[in-house]
Amino acid sequence: MSDMQEVRKEVREAYMASEQKEKLIRFYKGTEGEETVVKLVDLAEAVQRSQKFRLSGFLDPYGQEIAETVAANYPGLCVDFGGGYQGAERARAMYIHEDFAGTPAGFDIACLKASWNGQFARLSHRDVLGALMGLGIERDRLGDLLVTADSVRILCDSKMAEYLLQNLTKIGAVGVSCEMADLADIAPREERCKEIRATVASLRIDSIAASGFGSSRSRAAADIAADKMKLNWQPVKSASQTVKEGDIISMRGRGRLEVAEVRGQTKKGRTVVVLKRYI
Repeated sequence: MSDMQEVRKEVREAYMASEQKEKLIRFYKGTEGEETVVKLVDLAEAVQRSQKFRLSGFLDPYGQEIAETVAANYPGLCVDFGGGYQGAERARAMYIHEDFAGTPAGFDIACLKASWNGQFARLSHRDVLGALMGLGIERDRLGDLLVTADSVRILCDSKMAEYLLQNLTKIGAVGVSCEMADLADIAPREERCKEIRATVASLRIDSIAASGFGSSRSRAAADIAADKMKLNWQPVKSASQTVKEGDIISMRGRGRLEVAEVRGQTKKGRTVVVLKRYI
């Protein structure tokens, strides 16, 4: 191939990459994933240029779906995920070029354990996250926060571990002591699942959530108004939003609900659904 042909090929590839980037960003524009897709597309393009690999920050399940969508739109790109332990909810995406001959070192995740006197204080996931945000740490530098009665394991970008070790001295008004912990000591996440068969007036999300979480529709609507509920990891826009088979409803403090099956209607016109509630 001549130098001119090589230049033309590079120009053509750059133009195609630009088109792909604009298409992906347009698709997620105005959604919670808009900022995430921009970062992931930049990572994907960096991998295509270097023909090596790159790591994203920590992504929630919706962000991981976006990462897979981006990878599918860039030929020669593979994606893998790691959250530090089996079953992690938040995970980092690793984009790897198919021509990369080396072996990536890993997902660059560390684990820090912060402990307190559980007899005198009860701290929640929100308390821990608030303390970390108060230290100026961005959410995508943090993975799962595994809270027990007297401690929390904080999974994070390994570059943040030393900073946390030195600076995380309090969560709220409660003093904590920190030490490094081994990722291998974290047990795989085991979710309990309860299957619920229900008949609902419609596939509105307030109706489905009420059946799955065992509450009234008005309570479900109030939870939606309070931004406590998400559909497929995105904020629910209104109580009248409809769901379909395969959708995931998550509610703060209540777990997740999967719309496993929509089986049709009864003689009275109500819809039969099978829901799986993960606790």
